[in-house]
Amino acid sequence: METVGKLYRGFLYAMAGIAGVMLVWLMISVIMSVVMRNSGLQPFAWLFTSSEYAILYMTMLGAPWLVREKGHVHIELVTAALPIGMRRVVSRLVALLCVLVSLILAWKGAELLLGNITRNDLDVRAYYFPKWILTIAFPVSFGLMAIEFSRFVFGDNLMHSGEAGIHE
Repeated sequence: METVGKLYRGFLYAMAGIAGVMLVWLMISVIMSVVMRNSGLQPFAWLFTSSEYAILYMTMLGAPWLVREKGHVHIELVTAALPIGMRRVVSRLVALLCVLVSLILAWKGAELLLGNITRNDLDVRAYYFPKWILTIAFPVSFGLMAIEFSRFVFGDNLMHSGEAGIHE
């Protein structure tokens, strides 16, 4: 079981690493586009398309890691004011709601993915690009987010620390 956990964590961190590389690519592509435009050149069509795809993938690939690291923005104003016992209950209920929403989005993402594959849908911009390559990120990322949120439902670690305002 320990090996599965290591593989899972490795996959999660690899996804986050790819998201980080895509963030760097976004910076490079914007700079290239601005320099080309200011030089009187027409930026490459694939430059815009790759930037749009990178925004989608960066968001989807980085999200499960952010859940694991409690990096998502959440407001702890209410939970910080609650007694520890109530905070545990509220935090686990919020995490459970997040699991349910993530599972629904993973399911709908899988339906979208299968529909794209079945219909052989193409994204037509600079090039013809199979849409399933884009939509595969939805069931994978939301499925992993459901797993990560479930760690806050069933594990010892709470999603809400109760330390609102202490570290700002």
